[in-house]
Amino acid sequence: MKIGILQNNPIAGDLTGNAAALLAAVRNAASTGADVCIAPELALCAHPPSDLLLSESFIVACGKTLQAMAQTLQSESLPPLLLGAPVANPVPQGKSIHNGAVFLRDGKVIVICRKVLLPCEGSREDQRYFEPGVACGMVQYKGWRLAVTIGEDIWNDRTFWHGRRTYETDPVAEAMTSGADGLINLAALPFQIGGDYLHERMLGWSAVRYRVPLLCANQAGGQDGLIYGGKSVCFSPYGAVTARAAAFAEDVLLVDLVKPGDPIDAPAPSDEADIWAALTLGIRDFVRKCGFSSVVLGLSGGMDSALVAALAVDALGPENVLGVLLPSPFTSGESIDVAEKLAANLGIKTHTVPIEPMMRAFEGAFEPVFAGRKRDVTEDNLQARIRGTVLMSLSNKFGHMLLNTGNKSEIAMGYCTLYGDSCGALAVIGDLYKTQVFSLARWYNQRQGHDRIPQFIIDRPPSAELHPDQKDEDSLPPYDVLDKILYDHIEMRMGFDTLCEVGHAPEVVKRTLHLLTIAEFKRHQGPPALCVSQRAFGSGWRMRIACKPAQ
Repeated sequence: MKIGILQNNPIAGDLTGNAAALLAAVRNAASTGADVCIAPELALCAHPPSDLLLSESFIVACGKTLQAMAQTLQSESLPPLLLGAPVANPVPQGKSIHNGAVFLRDGKVIVICRKVLLPCEGSREDQRYFEPGVACGMVQYKGWRLAVTIGEDIWNDRTFWHGRRTYETDPVAEAMTSGADGLINLAALPFQIGGDYLHERMLGWSAVRYRVPLLCANQAGGQDGLIYGGKSVCFSPYGAVTARAAAFAEDVLLVDLVKPGDPIDAPAPSDEADIWAALTLGIRDFVRKCGFSSVVLGLSGGMDSALVAALAVDALGPENVLGVLLPSPFTSGESIDVAEKLAANLGIKTHTVPIEPMMRAFEGAFEPVFAGRKRDVTEDNLQARIRGTVLMSLSNKFGHMLLNTGNKSEIAMGYCTLYGDSCGALAVIGDLYKTQVFSLARWYNQRQGHDRIPQFIIDRPPSAELHPDQKDEDSLPPYDVLDKILYDHIEMRMGFDTLCEVGHAPEVVKRTLHLLTIAEFKRHQGPPALCVSQRAFGSGWRMRIACKPAQ
């Protein structure tokens, strides 16, 4: 039997558009000989649909759309389709809906199973919306019995995980006692650096354990800050990958369960290659799905804005990226020159809007109020807020989306100005530490074969240039020191004592954790970041603003 894996890139809530895309993919799969098709978890409405699931009318619309799809498949003599969608809870107790897998066959909508293991962490908030199911399901078609699992239902194999498991039960082990010939997982797994290796190793383990072919259909595309990497996959009963769909793109993958083919080598892209692909997809989809076609960003001559500009050009094309130079009296001539050189290398248009006249106007207006007080961070922040105002004005006037250029290190430390350089619709590199930003820029230049991002930008000490001779390290620890502490605390969840035990200087740790805590109010008002790490600010980091955590 041949199965078409439909790796879709849906838009949250767009039931009509998503259904049309899925039906088009079924037609594509049918033309290559597919007997049946499968699509990812919540493929109908996009993962995650969030509070759309609390709307009764939305759930009703999902049901009507599924019925219309089933009738279209029947009328066009197309293969049946197994896909993820919200389904009604048939009993009056508990939450009103399940995260379901439905089989569209013979003009009917057949609920095959309801997701059993419901996560409640990061972007995966199933417990907020869904009632858990009791067991995995089974599709019987053309003499095959295929066990069906959804998302985390396949993530709890006690023979794979050592130590603490997230859930007590293993729905797959229970389902496979029924004598399944194959195992299907409908997934919607967001991209994380290094996450593909663990995911495939775990799926391969299940294929070997039960000696059946295993197919995983995964979502592709950007959903706000989340990026889904695709790479839907098929395993032989011996745990070898025999087919893999495209990375970070829609695809239709045809798999023959009888003749699965020879094992294929696992792709070995660098972390930087995956990060670049993820971020460009995240930009492209966020801009497109929000109804924009072009972007604007400030070009300071620094590393962060240079990298964001390069990413935006790869995502949208140079004709859809506008760079804005916003020099002040403290901006060096080198910064202006290198920003212009970057723009020329990338092929993007620029505007230059000097902010000194606006600075003088504000200083004059504040002079009687600030009389007798020394210049301090107030005047520094004023420059950033003027720049933010100019950039937002250009966004409003010309219909460009404003991209934020802050990195994770700065966001963590609050080293940004609220309503200034923190403004923007999307924090493109908001989940990359400063050291990762430099590494990605070097990789990009190497891939280009020349210094498309001028080497001077990479080599110069980071500076906001808000007053004479300013350097980031005047206010922060060196980034190679800071980023290791932040990674160990945020991603690895080490507290003060453990951070010191692994070798970080206690005084630097104490100051870093203090700055991280008091900057929470800024992060709550910042734009969504494109997520690539295990724990991104926003969906992966939920801290109180008024908080005094024990060390």
